[in-house]
Amino acid sequence: MFSLHRGSLPLLVSIPHMGTQLDPQIAENFTQVATFVDDTDWHLDRLYAFAKEAGASFLTPAYSRYIIDLNRPPDDENLYPGQDTTGLCPIDTFDKEPLYLAGREPSEHEKARRRDLFWQPYHTALQTELQRLREEHGYAVLWEAHSIRSEISRFFPGRLTDFNFGTANNKSAHPELCAVLAAQIEQDGQYTAAANGRFKGGYITRQYGNPADRIHAVQLELTQIAYMEESRPFAYDENKAARVQPLLQQALETTLHYAQK
Repeated sequence: MFSLHRGSLPLLVSIPHMGTQLDPQIAENFTQVATFVDDTDWHLDRLYAFAKEAGASFLTPAYSRYIIDLNRPPDDENLYPGQDTTGLCPIDTFDKEPLYLAGREPSEHEKARRRDLFWQPYHTALQTELQRLREEHGYAVLWEAHSIRSEISRFFPGRLTDFNFGTANNKSAHPELCAVLAAQIEQDGQYTAAANGRFKGGYITRQYGNPADRIHAVQLELTQIAYMEESRPFAYDENKAARVQPLLQQALETTLHYAQK
């Protein structure tokens, strides 16, 4: 269901939308477009490989967000009231193409089954690893690694900012951190950045980030155009990635520094 690599740093990188596998029984109900798993957060394990090499823990799922979205609340509450979002068990793509054949959308019973089978084990592993890191180091950092196409009219007008940092309006991490991270990107000058803008952090960031409990959580929603091709076959771009990785490393180091304050 997931892969957990335990590292030596007080840092856990979670990539909940990286999975691409489709459960065969569920996939029988899918449309053809669903099999392309277009809305995957592609190649983030490769982009953040430097962090694993440096000693970070990594948590990644096997299955696609089309099966169940690990970054949504278990009760499927909308994290952005008044805005269009995809749900716990999505029924359409980011471009509003149906994922299911007519009449085969998941029932409430099926959603509950998937929560038990796919969602809960990931969250149990995440909580357990954060607790281990905090016990060993006195604090822990949860880095929620995400990526998204730079233009999706369903969710935002025009082109999205490249680096979108979220700390649940400064509640899931040190209150100064999010603005500092965005300022570092802007100062570098290659990319645009936002702090607690369109993406403030999903369920995982909001649920597990608790600075008072010495756990700091940051979500980064990175535009895919910054490191890969945004259309099929979604190829990784080594040259683009090489420009982004030093900034990611700086952001992780800054977050670890602030988590110690």
